Amino acid sequence: MATNDNIDLQEKKSGINMQKLLAPLALVIIYAFFAIFGRNFFSFTTLVNILDSSYYIGFIAIGVTFVIITGGIDLSLGTVMMASAIIGGTAYKTWGWPMWLSLLLILFVGTAFGLLNGILISKLKLPPFIATLGTQLISLGTGSIVSNVRSATFPARGAADSWFKSIFKFITEGNSSFPTGAIVLFFTAFIAYIILTKTKMGRYIFAIGSNKDAARLSGVDVDKWEMMAYVIAGFTAGVGGISFAAVYTTVMPAQGAGFELYAIAGAVIGGTSLSGGAGSVFGTMIGVYIMSVLRSGLPSMNLQSQYQTFFTGVVVIGAVLLDIYRTQKATEVKMLTPADQFHEKMLGTLERLKQDLANEKDPKKRSDIQDAIKKGKREMNVTFKKMKKEEKAEHARLELQEKEFAMTMQDKQS
Repeated sequence: MATNDNIDLQEKKSGINMQKLLAPLALVIIYAFFAIFGRNFFSFTTLVNILDSSYYIGFIAIGVTFVIITGGIDLSLGTVMMASAIIGGTAYKTWGWPMWLSLLLILFVGTAFGLLNGILISKLKLPPFIATLGTQLISLGTGSIVSNVRSATFPARGAADSWFKSIFKFITEGNSSFPTGAIVLFFTAFIAYIILTKTKMGRYIFAIGSNKDAARLSGVDVDKWEMMAYVIAGFTAGVGGISFAAVYTTVMPAQGAGFELYAIAGAVIGGTSLSGGAGSVFGTMIGVYIMSVLRSGLPSMNLQSQYQTFFTGVVVIGAVLLDIYRTQKATEVKMLTPADQFHEKMLGTLERLKQDLANEKDPKKRSDIQDAIKKGKREMNVTFKKMKKEEKAEHARLELQEKEFAMTMQDKQS
């Protein structure tokens, strides 16, 4: 039994490592493709533009990762982010609030919408899709009502109260720009990583996504921690609103619908499962940058905006299909043939011998163990190949019998 457990653990680790490598490898390949075939893509300016366009998507993607891990979804994050920004901009420009207070208002509005989602879903038991779709429309309307359907303009760089822009992009006197917002984004991702992996909240969020009923029976306050996931998502939407205002200055009413789809796609590409219970913040960051590279790379191929939208949709569908495939692979029952069982048994034996070799200090015994490992490997390879060959021949014989039986039945019917 211990042998099978060791082998299962090795297979799981191997699968996890492959999933972790898949998204970074895809990012490198996509970037290299556009660098080779795109027009003026491989430049520092393009890299800065990629980072700039990833901030607001990155922040809401961090939040939606928490939500998706619980088994939920949040379709309101894009409009909540923009509604928060336009309300904060209106407070500064129209109501005369100081900038620091207006930025705090942006965070407050985003968090308030997250709390509203959490109450609707965890307390009132609305389906996440319906609840957040309703919140999406509410936030769209709220932003337009507060701003009186007018855009909110934040101070231009260099003007009074524009200090917060340097947090996300620092421009030197020589007009060189540095995307300092990447540091803020990854610091936020690191904090989210600590919450998900090192705290009680993170453990409970994963438990809820894995099996909500089991978590409830284990004494977890499911309603509380599920609501907290949406509150965190709302807060990160507020941070995203600040980053959008810092990079783009002008915020338009009724803007933001569709941004959450980029965030969800980034999370899924990074390994977060739409069925809940699995996810990684840093994987989400890789997924976000894949989406950002696509948005910057496609224009370098002289593709117009409609083609950019088309290919983005293809990536979203591909991400969902990838998630379905991962879920199926994780839940499928693997039927082992006698040859496979022999192979796993020998692997377990060799693993124990390697452990004995690592712990053994006596030179003679170490030599004996090394000989046993070599002998075991030879025996495993020879016997496994022989058994596989016999199984293949038996499988072919059974297929032939089935075909002959089918032909006989057809002859009788005719």
